[in-house]
Amino acid sequence: MSDQNDGADQRGGQPQQPQQPPYGQPSYGQPTSPPYGQQSPPPYGQQPPYGQPTPPPYGQQPYGHPQQQPGYGQPSYAQPSYGQPPQGSPSAPGGAVPLWAPLYGAGPVVAVKRFFLKYADFTGRASRSEYWWVVLANTVLYFVLGIVGFLAGLPGSTTDYDGTLEPGPGFIPFGFVFAILFFGTIVPFLSLGARRLHDIDLSGWLLLINLVPYLGGFVIFILSLLGPKPGGARFDRPRA
Repeated sequence: MSDQNDGADQRGGQPQQPQQPPYGQPSYGQPTSPPYGQQSPPPYGQQPPYGQPTPPPYGQQPYGHPQQQPGYGQPSYAQPSYGQPPQGSPSAPGGAVPLWAPLYGAGPVVAVKRFFLKYADFTGRASRSEYWWVVLANTVLYFVLGIVGFLAGLPGSTTDYDGTLEPGPGFIPFGFVFAILFFGTIVPFLSLGARRLHDIDLSGWLLLINLVPYLGGFVIFILSLLGPKPGGARFDRPRA
């Protein structure tokens, strides 16, 4: 009797059927089928079947998919950082930066040359390099002329009753040079300062703050250290 009833239900005499999983769910130990129209990924360490695309490595976007946009307040790699020009300096057909445009990263020789070429041009912008190379060159020139003129004026110099040193006749040629240099660079220095303020999106009329003793010069000094702002392009006057 035990051989005949082997594998059959003792109560009904019917063989036991394996329990089926709910509809749409795989049974235990069987792989899950992918949704309709999608390819199932190959097992780990195996290549996909011939003709199927290889999935991209972890952390990379597949070809043809848009890159993930950065979160709010986070700059993307394609956007400039603060203090840098949005698109750099415009280029002329020959590749050189036109005179009316600001030259970012200018060298000392080019900065001094543009300083005199834009003698009384109060339009446009001037980069920090254009501004500070000229200021440095002017400071060095005054310092060297002052030292040489002082040494040249020592012979025949006199001292006043209040202790003031009166240079000798040798200082007279250097005095003329100082006067020409000072009065000859007033206008270009004013225009350069106005263009530097334009580069940080401020009006050139702010130079009038220099009329305030001590404080005005300090404020202009701080403003001239600031980086360019995109809004300063409104002061540009493109010319051929």
